[in-house]
Amino acid sequence: MARASDGESVLHKHLRVLQAFDALRPFLTLTQIADASGLALSTAHRLVAELEREGLLERMPDRTYRLGVRLWEFASRTPGALGLRELARPWLGAVHSRVRQHTQLGVLSGRDVLFIERMSTRDAVLNLTLIGGRTPLPVSSSGLVLLAHAAPGLIDEVMAAGWPAYTPETIRPDALRDRLRHVRADGFAVTDGQIHPESRGIAVPVLGPHGAVYAAIGVVVANDGTSAQPAIELLTMAAAGITRALEEAYLPDGADATHDGARGLRALVSTSQRSLDYFASLDAAPWPTSGG
Repeated sequence: MARASDGESVLHKHLRVLQAFDALRPFLTLTQIADASGLALSTAHRLVAELEREGLLERMPDRTYRLGVRLWEFASRTPGALGLRELARPWLGAVHSRVRQHTQLGVLSGRDVLFIERMSTRDAVLNLTLIGGRTPLPVSSSGLVLLAHAAPGLIDEVMAAGWPAYTPETIRPDALRDRLRHVRADGFAVTDGQIHPESRGIAVPVLGPHGAVYAAIGVVVANDGTSAQPAIELLTMAAAGITRALEEAYLPDGADATHDGARGLRALVSTSQRSLDYFASLDAAPWPTSGG
């Protein structure tokens, strides 16, 4: 991999440019990109030009930039998060139709929970979650569910890095490990006022085809002291439905859902089996050219 004179790879510098954008900053000027990425303006200018040529950034008429649609094209080919999102959407919709509040699906991404799907209404309670947005693992119910089932090394890493205290109720470092033990034992997490005093998060784990925790499905509702049990039961039912959908989509007929490895897994494509078989069998010749 090519490296710049300062020892940092060129790829990493391109990633720093792309990571300057987020859900709250979808449009940035060149100067803002340089500031957010920590790159010299001249370096940012060169990298932005390269990314724009490849369609990974798009320049707007007002001379700002946004992430390019080609990134979506690449992401849409992955059978991981987007496949999960598509399979989970009917179950998210079922939960949302009952609670009429924020309903969301999150996956583990470093020390954060990354929300890949979310449904809401205009009059829902306050919630910081956005599709494609991140939240530190310890501060949200979905994050606690994912962290509770993560490798011990990640828990140590999260403890060492720390996290913001959004409210007086945000979990403290000296209480985290005990809280995670309770989440593992209970099978759910409830957070009252950890990000905003008016909001309560409730989440349960979603198991993947091989029995490991694959994601977390949760709701953000009013922190009004009512019982969380109805929401927990609803989310648990939805999580089981998503797990069944994952097994049907990714495991060949008759396969053991607990077997190790990825052999036999098939990529999720949103179409019928007949369509898949047809396109797999195609060997169409191109149209002849006008001079042919």
